[in-house]
Amino acid sequence: MNMIVPLSSLQPGERGVVVDIRGGPNFRNKLVAVGLTPGVTLHVIEAHPYGPMVLFVGGTRLAIGRGMASRVFVRRL
Repeated sequence: MNMIVPLSSLQPGERGVVVDIRGGPNFRNKLVAVGLTPGVTLHVIEAHPYGPMVLFVGGTRLAIGRGMASRVFVRRL
């Protein structure tokens, strides 16, 4: 079941591959700078209903806000 969903819909323990980042150049550049690019596999460590999501991306822990996570689309693994 390889559905493409917003990153914000993943739960702790789930994994996904980034397929699209929807936003302007500044938004995309911010995510690229921290290693969140199309094709990258990520693992959700923490996802609270309100507040940032904590991800494991490329050997690094990364926290991004829910608003940002809702504009990153992933294919569930």
